[in-house]
Amino acid sequence: MPSNPAPDGLLALLSARTGHFPLESGHHGELWLDLDSLFFEPAAVEPFAHRLADLVRPHAPDVVCGPLVGGAYLAQVVAARLGARFCHAERTSTGDGGLYAATYQLPRALVPHLAGLRVAVVDDVVNAGSAVRATLAALAQAGARPVAIGALLALGRTPGRVAASAGLPLEAVATRDNEIWEPDRCPRCAAGVPLQQP
Repeated sequence: MPSNPAPDGLLALLSARTGHFPLESGHHGELWLDLDSLFFEPAAVEPFAHRLADLVRPHAPDVVCGPLVGGAYLAQVVAARLGARFCHAERTSTGDGGLYAATYQLPRALVPHLAGLRVAVVDDVVNAGSAVRATLAALAQAGARPVAIGALLALGRTPGRVAASAGLPLEAVATRDNEIWEPDRCPRCAAGVPLQQP
């Protein structure tokens, strides 16, 4: 596969459903991607991971960090491609049901080593950005210096807003239009469409 693989090839690897779904961030969305199957055939994803590494490289990260599960798989490949170190963040709480209430934690053994290091945060897909935001918060507590956010796929406008609010560039291999809503502003709720469990 070429070093700059076509974004459509990435979208073809994702199993998508449309409807009315609750997201980890607390938002409601119209799109659900079954990401568990994305890494089932690593060779198919590898060219896209390498493309993401090329996009992140100019930000010169010392470490690449990804939220579990898919983000961590991706971060490990990107880190290896860059010759950087790797760490992951794990969800420890879904919070109180409010927006962006989920929390993530870094491995306790790695926290002392992260202070002052330049870190790129990567995730397989960034939609509302809940996992990325929580990972950035964990890195800030560890004294790390985030330098970029990377994604195989960025959905809608929210990933750009998440990056801008953190003062970071967003690097994405592919983008796709998408809508998410706060629950009290969700048009599907207003129309009486029940939430579907992913």
